[in-house]
Amino acid sequence: QVQLVESGGGLVQPGGSLRLSCATSGFTLDAYNIGWFRQAPGKEREGVSCISNTDSSTFYADSVKDRFTISRDNAKNTVYLQMNSLKPEDTAVYYCATADDYYGTNCGFDLHYYDMNYWGKGTLVTVSS
Repeated sequence: QVQLVESGGGLVQPGGSLRLSCATSGFTLDAYNIGWFRQAPGKEREGVSCISNTDSSTFYADSVKDRFTISRDNAKNTVYLQMNSLKPEDTAVYYCATADDYYGTNCGFDLHYYDMNYWGKGTLVTVSS
C-alpha cells in the first residue's frame, strides 16, 4: 500500500535550518508529483512546495520562496524539503502528500489539500528561541 513517512522535524531557533524527508513506498515515486503541506494550530492546511515527476520542476508558496528548497531522489524513494532562515511563523506540522492523478508539470496548479488522497502522518517543526 502507498505509504509516506515524514521525518526531520524538531525545535530550531529563528534563522536556523532543518531538512525534512519524505520516505515513500508502495508506488513508483518517479511517476508522481509530491507536495509538502503544513498546518499550524487553528489554521487551514496550506501547500508549501511541490516537485514534478516529469522534469523536477518546482513550486513554492510566496511565504517560503527563496528560503525552502524541495528535491527528490527517486533511487532512494525520498523527497526532501530543505528549510533555511526559519521564522517563528514557519512553526507547524509538515506533511508530504500525493494523489493517484497528481503527476506532470505545473505541480503547483493542483497543490491543494483537497486534491491529495495519500498523506503521511506529519512531522512537527517548531521555530522558537
